[in-house]
Amino acid sequence: MTKSEGKGPAIERKKENEYRINDISESPKPKTFVEVTIVGKDKKGIVADTTNYIFKHGGNIEKINQNVVKGLFGMHLEASFPAIDKVRMKDELETLGKKLQMEVKVHFHEESKVKNVAILVSKEDHCLLKILNSHVAGEIKCNISLIIGSDEKLKAVADSFRIPFFYVKHVEQSEAEREILQLIEKFDIDLIVLARYMRILTPNFVWRYPNRIINIHPSLLPAFPGAFAYVQAYERGAKIIGCTAHFVTEDLDQGPIIIQESFKVLQEDTLETIKVKGQLAEAFALFEAVKLFLEDKLEVNWGKVSYK
Repeated sequence: MTKSEGKGPAIERKKENEYRINDISESPKPKTFVEVTIVGKDKKGIVADTTNYIFKHGGNIEKINQNVVKGLFGMHLEASFPAIDKVRMKDELETLGKKLQMEVKVHFHEESKVKNVAILVSKEDHCLLKILNSHVAGEIKCNISLIIGSDEKLKAVADSFRIPFFYVKHVEQSEAEREILQLIEKFDIDLIVLARYMRILTPNFVWRYPNRIINIHPSLLPAFPGAFAYVQAYERGAKIIGCTAHFVTEDLDQGPIIIQESFKVLQEDTLETIKVKGQLAEAFALFEAVKLFLEDKLEVNWGKVSYK
């Protein structure tokens, strides 16, 4: 047995001019994962130009998805790179977007990074309070960077937790979404949580953050979609009611399901007692879904969520 000088690996001589390395101390180089979303008027060459850029820079495409609705094109691409200059890549992809006359967003994902979270709310506070209190208790690890409200009612809650609150009026949905997108970009948000946010996001918004927007819906989807799920369930005499935490897609309340919670409807239950039980279930289910996301335990394939 001979050893190389210094701290190199041990080498065993087997035969003439044949050696075997017994141990190698070098670990695999970490990869950088990049998400690229492109949104704009549909035209030729978008996919080809984008994928060519990835390949020319040594990237490997992990996932790619594209869709067209009423002339609006949306594409989401995930790629991995052994080593990249992030600033340069972001600039080059945004330049490519200008050439294509498309809006390009670049998001770098690093497993070691503490994720930035934005919470969107309206008037109900039960889901928001569950997440905020759990964060204070150390049950989830993240930066809750801001809270965005379609109403000013929950500003006091945000202030009490010393989290920036932004009130965005929704007179015109496109204008409201433009303002929200600017805030999401400014705070470098990794996850958007809809904590009983009572507005329907358009494809123009949703396509920019595929599998990064989590919503809580007050029914066991796919049953009873829409805003009055508990009323529908009560009027139909449902014996088991619940809620669903899911990723948001362009199809209302049809996104990949993450967590579901349910409870039995008792003979003495009224619509009001059902709503109270539902709110408890909603808060728990949304928190669990957010926790799984922050711990990188969710994987979405073919519209279905699996746990890592």
